[in-house]
Amino acid sequence: MRIHLEIDAKKWSADLSQPLDISIPIQAGLANPNCFYAPLVVFSPVIAGDFIGSTAKGGPVNFLTIQLNPHGTGTHTECVGHIADSSYTINQSLGEFHFVAKLVSLYPMRQENGDRMIERSQMEAVLAAGTGVEALIIRTLPNGDWKRGHSYSGTNPPYIHEAAMSYIVECGIQHLLVDIPSVDREEDGGDLLAHRAFWVYPDNVRKNCTITELIYVDDKIKDGIFLLNLQIASFEIDVSPSKPILYQLVVS
Repeated sequence: MRIHLEIDAKKWSADLSQPLDISIPIQAGLANPNCFYAPLVVFSPVIAGDFIGSTAKGGPVNFLTIQLNPHGTGTHTECVGHIADSSYTINQSLGEFHFVAKLVSLYPMRQENGDRMIERSQMEAVLAAGTGVEALIIRTLPNGDWKRGHSYSGTNPPYIHEAAMSYIVECGIQHLLVDIPSVDREEDGGDLLAHRAFWVYPDNVRKNCTITELIYVDDKIKDGIFLLNLQIASFEIDVSPSKPILYQLVVS
């Protein structure tokens, strides 16, 4: 099945039978990426009397309780409720699920203090306003399959400079997807400058915009324009594990 779109006065099409999954599957134990010292994911069967919710252990069905921290253990999508005093939830904030997206690959720039960050000049080189792009996907370099299960806690991973984030907002990006644990520095004293810049919080809150972190974009997926399907569970909290799917857009 193909769909057809018009973007920036050009006609594009996408083949919906060719999905490109850029989420990281959530598994029990150590197999997931981990950041901010989050507890490990646990899948445990419900036990009640003679009943055990595991077919592997002789039960009639699998009936598992899942324990996870979405922010710290896998691909997740968050809303402004992540930093706001008011109660915004991801289920209420994300009401549309298909967006025109641009994928770019960038090397975070090394700073004098050893930090690595995406700078505004890098964003100005790859992104512009008025192109019809609603979502931006940033693949940091170097890239590799190790991102699927890396332990980031205590490593000061790359992040996005506040000025770069402000430029992203100026370009009209509503949904940002990154393969790093956070758009802000691992330890920043609670300033969260990039988060605040993206949601323009608290001055002019962009309550329907989202940030998705800990994606993984395989090298076989080349930079370009895509149709993004951003899937979440209907959680009434600030965040949900998520499954972003890309579809290659080609000029019709």
